[in-house]
Amino acid sequence: MDNKEIERKFLVKDDSFKAGCFKKERIIQGFLSSVPERTVRVRLMGSTGFLTVKGIGNATGTTRFEWEKEISSSDAKALLYLCEPGIIDKTRYYFSAGAHTFEIDEFESENKGLIMAEIELKNEDEVFVKPSWLGKEVTGDIRYYNASLVVNPYQNW
Repeated sequence: MDNKEIERKFLVKDDSFKAGCFKKERIIQGFLSSVPERTVRVRLMGSTGFLTVKGIGNATGTTRFEWEKEISSSDAKALLYLCEPGIIDKTRYYFSAGAHTFEIDEFESENKGLIMAEIELKNEDEVFVKPSWLGKEVTGDIRYYNASLVVNPYQNW
């Protein structure tokens, strides 16, 4: 079992991506632990819950340990009440570009105005199609980690 996540993050210039998306869903998430060495996230995606543990990223912030387990929506809702203060509320859009899928998160609440795209890769140097709406890369900038956005929301910057 490979528990390595290789991911790059980008800001999004505008909402033109929405016209080409093949799916969208609302996500509510909180953190049982936001310590960078072992972030523990509870997420409700539609009617499905997830419990995710992430390790600290490498020097570039591109690669880190990730373990995820599907849980019932009732368990996820119950665990959300135990989370640290602050909840992430966002809509995730899925956009195909070449052989990859971008996951684009449009944040609500205290993070409204932030739109960020992520792409998972097989290796850190993998080449991928960059759509015209893709903006500045923010991989490794901890301000853009969801665990950081709970503590210091985008609207406070």
